[in-house]
Amino acid sequence: MRGWLQQATGGLPRQFWFLWTGTLINRLGAFVVIYLAIYLTQALHFSQSQAGLVLGAYGVGGAVGTMTGGVLADRWGRRPTLLTAQFGAAALMLTLGFAGGFWQLAAGALLLGVFAEGVRPAFQAMMIDIVPDRDRIRAYSLNYWAINLGFASAAVLAGFAAQFDYLLLFVVDAGTTLVTAVISLIFLAETRPTRTAQPAEAKRTRGGPGLGTVFRDRVFVGFLLLNFFVVLVVMQHMSTLPIAMSADGLSPATFGWVIAINGLMIVAGQLFVPKLIDGRNRTRVLALATLILGVGFGLNAFAGTVALYAVSVVIWTLGEMLQAPSNSALIAELSPAALRGRYQGVNSLSWSAGSALAPIVGGVVQEHLGSTVLWLSCAGIGVVMAAGQIASGPARERRVAALRQHSAVPTATQPAMAPPSVGEARPDENATPPSIAAETVRVPARD
Repeated sequence: MRGWLQQATGGLPRQFWFLWTGTLINRLGAFVVIYLAIYLTQALHFSQSQAGLVLGAYGVGGAVGTMTGGVLADRWGRRPTLLTAQFGAAALMLTLGFAGGFWQLAAGALLLGVFAEGVRPAFQAMMIDIVPDRDRIRAYSLNYWAINLGFASAAVLAGFAAQFDYLLLFVVDAGTTLVTAVISLIFLAETRPTRTAQPAEAKRTRGGPGLGTVFRDRVFVGFLLLNFFVVLVVMQHMSTLPIAMSADGLSPATFGWVIAINGLMIVAGQLFVPKLIDGRNRTRVLALATLILGVGFGLNAFAGTVALYAVSVVIWTLGEMLQAPSNSALIAELSPAALRGRYQGVNSLSWSAGSALAPIVGGVVQEHLGSTVLWLSCAGIGVVMAAGQIASGPARERRVAALRQHSAVPTATQPAMAPPSVGEARPDENATPPSIAAETVRVPARD
């Protein structure tokens, strides 16, 4: 066990552990989003449509926040973007707890979404900056483990807090967000690649490449499209699955225990995943993971008992455990160094869009065509997306290889550099090819 633990956690930069600790603390207190719908309908007696509009306002704010946060992470810096978003989210969380009117809550939720989700691109870009290619799957697995441990704990703790006073949900959430912001302020250093002279191609547009560059990257956008359809399937567990289980006569409490299997499996087994997939062809890993996800949700078409629903959760959770770290590591490698924030912002936007559309599309199919068609459609999407992973994999790997080659071979705009001495900045391992980059990149020395 000691040897396995060293393999799972050893050798990662110190700054990564500060990020990891902040993630765990923040997720342990992530009460508000989990219980916001219940708070609005039970404590404030809003209608379901009003509660939906407030939650929708948060989603719109989140979409704006991920895009804005991505641009600011590249232009302003990872650390100032992170700090602004975290301190702003803490203040808005507390403000939302004292709001009472519908429009106050809607406006507060909108702004909270901007700041809370604006953290993501800067956080992801900073992780890419500090963690070498070879360690990213391990790092993302550890971070994913912390997110799920925190989420599972928060769901239980928030239930107890809500019994005393709903305001306590907002106070605790704001407090843990503030603690995370203080950790970032004290322990995190800026990691954004420094800017030097821009190539002539980048100078033609004021400020260098922007978001349009990301959306014109067909390899990257194609990968996000595959992920978008996977999100449509995965997010059915939050919307149509409880409805299907209720239709089979199972109680909400039973749904809670069944879905808890997901979090328990991830907490118990996620740290073993890097060892399991180490050295495997990542295109095949992603294809297999997507196929397992589809099969797991497709099995619900034949479920009607607690046992079968539980087996379904076990199967698609295995796919999720394989997919999440591999997917994040590949996104990191496809993100040019000068545009990492923007690329992470667009990636977050694709997940937000999938999460928003999943209950709408799933609900329509379930209502008009039935649950059996819905779950078999999920299985079909899994098969098609797995084939898409296999078909598009070679193009992605060629892009990754080109990014690595550019960072290793000096160009006319990037002269050769002598090996850095101790404490000197090192060349970034994922510098951007001249066709995309607007900057020559150097990264501060790592711990």
